[in-house]
Parts: sequence; structure tokens; C-alpha cells
Amino acid sequence: MARYNAAYEIHVHGEVSLRADVDLAQLQDALRPLWKYAGSSSLQDGATSAYPEEPGIRFDAQAHLLQMCWTVPGDDDFRQCLDEMCMSLNELTAAGAAIEVTFYDNAFDEDDEDRGEDSRDDFVMLFVGPTPADIMQAQRDMLINDVVHLMERHFDGAELGGVVNEIDKLFSQRFDNLLNSLDLGRPPRGSGGNGHGGSGHGGRKPRHLH
Repeated sequence: MARYNAAYEIHVHGEVSLRADVDLAQLQDALRPLWKYAGSSSLQDGATSAYPEEPGIRFDAQAHLLQMCWTVPGDDDFRQCLDEMCMSLNELTAAGAAIEVTFYDNAFDEDDEDRGEDSRDDFVMLFVGPTPADIMQAQRDMLINDVVHLMERHFDGAELGGVVNEIDKLFSQRFDNLLNSLDLGRPPRGSGGNGHGGSGHGGRKPRHLH
């Protein structure tokens, strides 16, 4: 159903690699919390973003990709939909991936900003993947990407090997703690990363238009 006077415009953005055997029916079921929240009766109807310039929710069956650049009006109860979506989507993924969710405060305007008031904007980073190890790998890759990007303003990339190694140690320690009770496969390792974004809140985060 349409949400009038919604507290937020909520933007969901990410690209998720799916297993080769995943079909549209399975994806529609996994994304049910999103399209139902939008008041639609199917993924096809709910995939359209509130902003026509955004591509919305797309399933590239040939590339086995879920692509999301989708905005919906909503409130804080949307966070429960995100939890449900991630739980269902994990089973369909082929690798770890990040999903960015930005809550834009509808009540905040330029006059509020001029008065020095703070908006209720919020930014949440979610991770999905077939196993906790894959999710941790995606987190690790994103962190290294962010740290290297920041530090390359001051240091040559070749000087940052020690920083990457220390981040790897932290994730390996976290992974070892998980292994105390679960068999999760190999710990995250490697160099570089292809993640983007970060976590935190506050401030106006620009929209992604791909």
C-alpha cells in the first residue's frame, strides 16, 4: 500500500552474484519483503523505483546477477524487511556481497540545515553470502578497499602491505573465533578488494544512479 507522510525515502543499492541455478521465481520469493513493503503483488510490479531515473530491481539471468538501485517511501519498520530479505537471499548467493541502504529524512530541509539542526538520515551496510566465511570475505575486501583508498592520499600503495596484513590478522582472528563452534571453511585472505561504501550515519549521501 502507498505510504503517505512516510518518514524516509529509503534507497537500496547493491549488486549480488547469484548461483547459476537461481531462477526468477526463487528470487521473487527471496525479495518478497521488499516488493510487499512497496505495496505490490509481485517482484515485477514492485521492482520499479520511486524515482524513474533509477533502474530499480533487476535480475540479469545471463550474468546471474541481482542489481538494485531502488527507492521506496517508508519508516523504521523497513529495517525488519531488510533482515528478512538477507536471510532469504543468503541461500541464493554465489559469493559474499554488500548492500547499501540509505534512509533520507523527508522532514529535513534546507531551512533546518541553515539552523544547524541534524537530520535523521541513516546509512546501513548489509552483507549477504552463501556462508559466514563468504560474508566475512566481502566485509574484509570492502574494509581494505576503503582503508587503502584513504591512505593512498598520503602513502604510495606499495607501502601499505603491512596495513593490509594487519587487517587480515584481525579477520583471521574473528574467523578463528567462529570456528570454535562451527565449520565454516577457509578464512578470508587475499590482497585488494572490490567493495565500496562504508557504514555509519548522518550527512546526506548522494544517490547511486547506474
